[in-house]
Amino acid sequence: MTNPPDRLTRPTAFLDYETDEVQGFVDHAVKDRSADRTANAIELYYAVRDGIFYEVYGASLSPDGLRASHTVTAESGFCLHKSVLYAAAVRALGIPSRLVYSDVRNHLASPRLLEHIGGDVFFHGLTEVHLNGKWVKATPVFNEILCKLYGMETLEFDGVSDSLYHPFDEGGGSMEFLTEHGSFDDVPYDFVIDTMRRRHPGFLNAGGTDTVRGGRLIDESATAR
Repeated sequence: MTNPPDRLTRPTAFLDYETDEVQGFVDHAVKDRSADRTANAIELYYAVRDGIFYEVYGASLSPDGLRASHTVTAESGFCLHKSVLYAAAVRALGIPSRLVYSDVRNHLASPRLLEHIGGDVFFHGLTEVHLNGKWVKATPVFNEILCKLYGMETLEFDGVSDSLYHPFDEGGGSMEFLTEHGSFDDVPYDFVIDTMRRRHPGFLNAGGTDTVRGGRLIDESATAR
């Protein structure tokens, strides 16, 4: 897709970059909105990766909870939240973006989280951005501090190559992608929440719109080693 359609730069119900929250996040993250698109996409990647803490416990999966503006306010979320914020933030600068959903084998997890998830295969969200005439996958998910605590390397992004396979050891091991569910212009909410309920019922509360409460991944890092 050499010239993506205009809809991939527009705000949506979830990618609500016209809000003060997302606009403020972008202003804080990039030095110059008119700078090279790749440079700005990289700056926004690290702003989302390290400025929004990766946390699964208590994260809202309601429609409001998955909006980019909510994630900015909460300053935390997991892959489903952070991929939406990144997609919204780059669109605010005119960079086309899409959301991608996959099943992965996740190695950044504590025994307690694995129990709630029901194993080490997670429903995963990331972002595609259109730079220099091609789509590039970006995963600004696991923040630097949490990676250090779990003994993992961070996943970097150069705006040219896919930022996809999160390394988890010095021997070359990385996150395993098992199934890709496709690319989407906006959050396919019914698909996302139905998949979470079906795949990870022990991870959701009785209403199915919030994750299990009572915990912090940062506190559980010692048990994951």
